[in-house]
Amino acid sequence: MTHVTDSRTETVSLDKDTAGPDTDGLDEEAPTGPVQDDRFGDITVLLNDEEGWVEVLGDAIPPAAVDRAPEAETENHIPIGTRDGAHLSMTVDGEPVALVPAKGKLSRRSYAVDVTRDGVVYRLVPDSIAGSRLLKDGQHLGDFSSDGDGRVLAEWKDGAEVSPADASVGYALAAAFGTGGQPMWMMAIEAAAELLPG
Repeated sequence: MTHVTDSRTETVSLDKDTAGPDTDGLDEEAPTGPVQDDRFGDITVLLNDEEGWVEVLGDAIPPAAVDRAPEAETENHIPIGTRDGAHLSMTVDGEPVALVPAKGKLSRRSYAVDVTRDGVVYRLVPDSIAGSRLLKDGQHLGDFSSDGDGRVLAEWKDGAEVSPADASVGYALAAAFGTGGQPMWMMAIEAAAELLPG
């Protein structure tokens, strides 16, 4: 599914310095993240948190999209709005893939998101307060960071063999679910502090 249609381009923002002459009327406040990837060149990540979709586009990678069902209950701290896999779908190069987000509880691992495509299992899992690592069949491909505003940064691991589809999956998951997570001990302290009177 492609979201960049005539009816939606008005919600897409581009950098004013790099935007072409046809983009003057675009909303500069809409979340978007054009980036220069070290391996795959220009990649644009589009996020519409109100309608519930993410799209990743680039000349050197296949398009990827994550969509939220209209009936899903949403939470503000999740860019795509929900971690309920029953209300989410994902495509890579136009083909559906299996998307399974963990529920997101106390541990960093509980914020992992798994994707299975053509028998290959990807996992984006937090490994620091701000970042998450992308694994492909258990192999560490690279590290992603995103604050949930549609802007995504990727740093590929030296020596890792990364395909264009790998990049599409990583960027889409980072944009849809954000990256990073506090360690369990810090979350436990914060939870205990909230219970104290005063």
